[in-house]
Amino acid sequence: MILLAIESTCDETGAAVLEGDGAGVPRVRSSVVSSQIGLHRRFGGVVPEIASRAHVRQVVPMIDEALKQAGVELKDVGAIAVAIRPGLVGALVVGLTAAKSLALALDVPLVAVDHLEGHLYACQLAHPDREVYPCVGLVVSGGHSSLYACRGPLDCEPLGGTIDDAAGEAFDKVASLLGLGYPGGPEIEKAARSGNPKAYAFPRTFLRDPRLAFSFSGLKTAVLYALRGPNEVRGAVQPTPQQAADLAASFQEAVVDVLVAKARQALERTGMTRLGVGGGVAANGRFREKLLAAMDAMGVETFIPPLSLCTDNAAMAGVALLKLAAGQVADLDVDVAAGLVRPKQQKG
Repeated sequence: MILLAIESTCDETGAAVLEGDGAGVPRVRSSVVSSQIGLHRRFGGVVPEIASRAHVRQVVPMIDEALKQAGVELKDVGAIAVAIRPGLVGALVVGLTAAKSLALALDVPLVAVDHLEGHLYACQLAHPDREVYPCVGLVVSGGHSSLYACRGPLDCEPLGGTIDDAAGEAFDKVASLLGLGYPGGPEIEKAARSGNPKAYAFPRTFLRDPRLAFSFSGLKTAVLYALRGPNEVRGAVQPTPQQAADLAASFQEAVVDVLVAKARQALERTGMTRLGVGGGVAANGRFREKLLAAMDAMGVETFIPPLSLCTDNAAMAGVALLKLAAGQVADLDVDVAAGLVRPKQQKG
């Protein structure tokens, strides 16, 4: 089976071609992504309308390029996969419209994919010869900080997530406060290398709370007050290079401490011995360092994909081949869903 996958949940237009029978890990024959970083940099974050219009321009060229790199034609495609949640509504609609049109024109099945389950399945794509599931899944990205109990690729139960800012969003906002570039994650990590992570005693929200939840808005505010003072000086405040480095390092350490602690807490609660991590924040070196050390101490096997599969891409929608084998095919009237699937109840 040749599967064509489309990704347009936020600000990356992706297309991929995968091959498989649904019984094993599919082979990625091609995966291409058109980044919108240059379009959003001046705003310090993703502008939904700009993102949607860019998807309209790029979705067909990305599909053409993915097919070309895979050495296949549209007539060879046996199914279409597309992420329909969560994400920006306008951006999701572009991808879904393209997927529906192709499925109808080619008379092939349409498979709807959850973007976050795809992020976790990227761990299996990156390690095809190892058993990733069952595992605790941790998705850390610009829009999401979420924990799952994954009994299998198609059985991921939400355990909890952020109640406000996601980790990646906090990185972007703090980078903006410090006068650093966009996206904020790489810029904060770069600045933090010459900073003191103990220079500022920033809060670690929910660190010892039994809830499997995250909150980074208070941490962002703490950075603001550390920079501008308790009365918040109006106007631009330019920190010295060392102050910016210390603020970046202390902020990064606080985020990492919370992410690692909650991953450990989820593993202890579920009794699972594997951890799968997805999302762009998983590329952060300090996060990887502290997470792997903590997991090794627990005897937990940890799976983190390479950067190309951490950030948004269409290849991770290869989980659709498993859904197709299980008969989980979408009707052509399927719609997008911007929000997350929430836990049935808060575990505490």
